[in-house]
Amino acid sequence: MTVRSMRAMTGNASEGDVGRRGQPRLVEPTVPRETFDPETLARHAAIAREVYAARRRRHKALPADLFGEPTWDILLDLYIAMREDRRVPTTSACIGAHVPPTTALRWLRILETRGLIEREDDGRDGRRTFVRLTRHGIDAMDRTLAMLDKSINSFNERKPTASSGAPTPPE
Repeated sequence: MTVRSMRAMTGNASEGDVGRRGQPRLVEPTVPRETFDPETLARHAAIAREVYAARRRRHKALPADLFGEPTWDILLDLYIAMREDRRVPTTSACIGAHVPPTTALRWLRILETRGLIEREDDGRDGRRTFVRLTRHGIDAMDRTLAMLDKSINSFNERKPTASSGAPTPPE
């Protein structure tokens, strides 16, 4: 079901009140929205791109079937696309998850039910739909990437000790 068809089906219900097939949407408790400056959002997008690329590179050293986290791949892909102002067709989101299409579609439905993504009809081609992060999904990804950014900065601030070569905490 798409955003447009849900709105048409539910009539006067607001966009955030319903999920797939008009059922109440199962949404995690809301966390106060943080606002990030454009520089921080650009850094979050760069981190998301690098994490996504690193997940693809690890398959060069280790068998791909050892890893499986299609939801994270989907969320990273949609976050990067959103920050680059690109629309993502459902089929592209499935390909970006690096799992069989049926598995990716199942995870897209789960993400949609949880209120993290939504589908939107292609106004010019009735056979195609797009997926995108909801406001809740964007906020969750920004918070997650802010935590990753903080961890990376904390790690980079540590200095190795002469004896062990291990990093020491910042003073």
